[in-house]
Amino acid sequence: MLSEAIGTWVRNRMLIVGRAFARMGITPNMATVIGLILNIIVAVILGFGHPIIAGILLLLASAFDMVDGSIARATNTISKFGGFFDSTIDRYSEIVVYIGLLAWLNSEGENDLGSVLVLVACSGALMVSYARARAEALGYKASVGFLARPERVILLALALIIQQPMWALWVLAVLTHVTAVWRIVHVHSEAAAEGEIHSQKQRP
Repeated sequence: MLSEAIGTWVRNRMLIVGRAFARMGITPNMATVIGLILNIIVAVILGFGHPIIAGILLLLASAFDMVDGSIARATNTISKFGGFFDSTIDRYSEIVVYIGLLAWLNSEGENDLGSVLVLVACSGALMVSYARARAEALGYKASVGFLARPERVILLALALIIQQPMWALWVLAVLTHVTAVWRIVHVHSEAAAEGEIHSQKQRP
């Protein structure tokens, strides 16, 4: 994934940003909430029919999503709750943007197909994140696939900027679910390699 390839490089440089925000008195959880507020603003702007502005702001809001982690690393305040809170709020941030997209498409007359694609794409995005979270809770790595959140955001933002959301929704609707299934298969392979699948079959 693109996010895996450049993630370490970006995180190292975001430490500078994290230190700057920490000096301003902003905590990681505060940054998480600010990121959610920015995404709500994106959704409102999109819902009122300004996709170009919404697309640009979506890229900025998503960049801000990395700030909470950089503040935590810069101040050595990484916590289990912080990770949980960040991950949960990120899902709300993604959902609210889809709601704004749905409102815009309805106002443009894309009532049926557009609405279905938004629902399928949004559910696929959530399943991609859930599959990884559930796998990691069991001790497996499941960051495989095409569309992690950074890729999804970039794709949707670019589509909004060029005012062609439907083609992005088709890609998201298909490849998010492909990615979720890919992660299921990957975890199955990991479990089988450990003998987990075989041991379950032997239980009475």
